[in-house]
Amino acid sequence: MGYRVAVVGATGAVGREMLKTLAERDFPVSEVVALASGRSVGQEVSFGEKSVLKVQALERFDFKATELAFFSPGAAVSAVHAPRAAAAGCVVIDNTSHFRMEHDVPLVVPEVNARHLKNFARRNIISNPNCSTIQMVVALKPLHDIARIRRVVVSTYQSVSGAGREAMDELFNQTRAMFVNDAAVPEQFTKPIAFNVIPHIDAFLDEGATKEEWKMAAETRKILDPDIAVIATCVRVPVFIGHAEAVHVEFEGPITEEQAVEALREAPGIQLVDKREDGGYVTPLESVGEDAVYVSRLRRDPTVPHGLAFWCVSDNLRKGAALNAVQIAEALHEQRLVKPRRG
Repeated sequence: MGYRVAVVGATGAVGREMLKTLAERDFPVSEVVALASGRSVGQEVSFGEKSVLKVQALERFDFKATELAFFSPGAAVSAVHAPRAAAAGCVVIDNTSHFRMEHDVPLVVPEVNARHLKNFARRNIISNPNCSTIQMVVALKPLHDIARIRRVVVSTYQSVSGAGREAMDELFNQTRAMFVNDAAVPEQFTKPIAFNVIPHIDAFLDEGATKEEWKMAAETRKILDPDIAVIATCVRVPVFIGHAEAVHVEFEGPITEEQAVEALREAPGIQLVDKREDGGYVTPLESVGEDAVYVSRLRRDPTVPHGLAFWCVSDNLRKGAALNAVQIAEALHEQRLVKPRRG
């Protein structure tokens, strides 16, 4: 018996990836409904290789017969419709930022803190973390288990797909414009993104950090350990898909490179690709369509008593969004926290 599932924001990049991932991983479904705003009603989206779904209106949809809903429509829309779905008895897995820091909503990366799922029933909502946070905590968890992490300094190199389909179109159009000597006019970003990098993701906060940088710090503490100090610099780069991060970790006690290598090789969700030679590392382009968080360039950080540095990459639409959400649903199913309803 399968679950009746709704995918909200089904016409967006993440929504389409959720439908693709549900089908590829053969998640037990009896029915899948694609939902979006009224302007998308009637559009068709793919579910697997053979099924095509017609998009229905989110505003008019009754969630009473739906057991699981994957939300990725934007925070303002989730704020209205996720509680409505949850009140109807549907378990919501929300990919937006709206509920992440609410104390009674679990913020979950299954490889890291699947045990937190048992608390979902208070609100019937589970939050998917920020894409940049997800890949970092997957890599940090096995290291934290060896020697507690004191501090993380991270610089991100985030692809434009993290800002949506229009942002991907802007990179494409600006790149083409530059080759024919046309102006690269920014609309989705504050400055031209083609052949450029922009040290600004989300709104600026009073203390000078951006909201994206704040999210990485706050979410890491909620998921992994409230005592970890995190400072992030988040940068948008002219890459279509795939986020990369340069991570410097200070530990409370000794940890060797050999210990870190062994832990990372055994950890779920991680592929260690670290040859100290030309090309012996993974780039964002190579992560596209892959499930893993790739770790490369692992080395000792000699500037602190107990430090390591590494490079990690992941497909931000997949592990950074859709796959993590589906893995949450799989964990709910495996732990029997949610069961298909008969009838």
